[in-house]
Amino acid sequence: MISYGMPTFIMGRNRVYFAAYKNHIGFYPGGAIASFKEDLSAYKSTKGGVQFPINEPLPTALVSRIVKARMKQNVGKKKE
Repeated sequence: MISYGMPTFIMGRNRVYFAAYKNHIGFYPGGAIASFKEDLSAYKSTKGGVQFPINEPLPTALVSRIVKARMKQNVGKKKE
C-alpha cells in the first residue's frame, strides 16, 4: 500500500516504508533499526530509518534481516 506517500509493506501492524531520493534510498523499518546499529554504522541513520547511498550496492542481505526482525516485533499485536 501507499502510506505517508511512500510504498509500504504491511503484515498486521508491521510497516516497512521505502522511498527514492536524489542521493539515497530511504528505508524506514521503525523500531527494528536499534537492533542493527552496528551493522548500519556505515550509513546515515536515525531512530527509525536509514539512508543507503544511491551510488553503492544495496545491502540486500542486511535489508532482509531487518525486515524479518520488524515482522517479529509485531507478531501477536492487534491491527491498527
